[in-house]
Amino acid sequence: MDKNQFNNRSHSTRGEQQQIYDHFIYCAKMESPVQIIERFNYLFIKTSGYQDNRIRLALEIIVNAANAEVEFPLFLNRCCHIIVNRWQMHPQLKIEIVELVALLERALPPSGAISRTARNLRQLVKNFLTTEHYLKMQRLARLIDGSQEPGKRRIEIVGNSVGDLIQRYPYLHKHCLLSESSSTGFQQTVQTIQAGIQDSYELSLAQYVTHRVRLIQTIKKYKAANQTKIPKRLIQPVSNPTLLSDRELDRALRHYTGKVSRNYTYSDLSKSFLTHSSQIRSYREFKADLYQYIISGVDASYGEQRFNHKLDQYLQNTLTDFDDRELDEFLTLRTYCQLFKFLVVDSKSSSNHERYIDLITYLGETQTIGLLLKLVLLCTKVKPYLEQRFSILFSHYESVAENEAPWLIKSLENLQVAFSVYFGQADFSLIQII
Repeated sequence: MDKNQFNNRSHSTRGEQQQIYDHFIYCAKMESPVQIIERFNYLFIKTSGYQDNRIRLALEIIVNAANAEVEFPLFLNRCCHIIVNRWQMHPQLKIEIVELVALLERALPPSGAISRTARNLRQLVKNFLTTEHYLKMQRLARLIDGSQEPGKRRIEIVGNSVGDLIQRYPYLHKHCLLSESSSTGFQQTVQTIQAGIQDSYELSLAQYVTHRVRLIQTIKKYKAANQTKIPKRLIQPVSNPTLLSDRELDRALRHYTGKVSRNYTYSDLSKSFLTHSSQIRSYREFKADLYQYIISGVDASYGEQRFNHKLDQYLQNTLTDFDDRELDEFLTLRTYCQLFKFLVVDSKSSSNHERYIDLITYLGETQTIGLLLKLVLLCTKVKPYLEQRFSILFSHYESVAENEAPWLIKSLENLQVAFSVYFGQADFSLIQII
């Protein structure tokens, strides 16, 4: 390779990248989604036949640059989001985002390309499909696609996979769809989607609870009158809005709204602990009392044999440099976050969650989520951190078929119920009548 060729390969391609960004910004304003997707198809998938030579030559320079493997994912992500950000502002165009992602999933193999540049480009596109950038865009498409009828959905990694359920859990959306580079407009879009799904869920759940209560009252009324046949018009079914069975949902609602320990609700327990902890002088004393607060909701046989000692040791070894320090918000926040790592999952890079599996195996999903809820009720500022722990589990299992991770789905469903009970707008206390 001569000196001029080396310089061409190693120089910055920011100018060429901006040229293509400007090109797609203009096209997004002037052309239909069908035309835009056709452009993406020729430029990035077929890798030949693009009509605008200036753009084609600019892309060749980007693809053949020495730093292409590093810069191309960021470049292609920006190209996609120029289009996605435009479409997501228009409800009637959001479904086209699904088509764009489906197009990228049909990326062609490098071996079928004739020229070296086309082979490089196809390989770079294939590599892009393994990045976090693409994964977040794919989740957005699945979220939009989830509103379609099952037979019309286009984004599936595995049929009936955990990832296909993302539209059910609004508390995951921020963590699964957004990144530090997400535009303000995109953040607002995700927040709007979150709020809409949550409101719809709470309404459906409230209607279900009302139906269940009325059904029980009607049955009691007819039994009291020695009548066994109830008119069908009085028992019109209302769909269970969760993936839990009716019995599981009733049990979860009663658990989160009712008495769980010494005739106290979760809300009662958290308020009592906060009142008590306001008198605590040292961080060491706080950890000892927090330990008692947590294990008070754990089955004694399981706790004594498998859980309590490990929790006690973990708390004793947490932030030991501060043991003699006066308690403050920094220490409490850090402690709750550390406990979520201990109880659920540590991090993306260390996704070991054996302790969580152990908890749900012995306590069940409903009580385990209740244990985590107790910590959130002490400080709602840590709620996003708990959501993030479950987003890690969701990411870890999203390509797995639903029937291979039923415990995770039940956990996510219970968390959605618990959050709706304590942080939603509807009142579900009527469930105690059942």
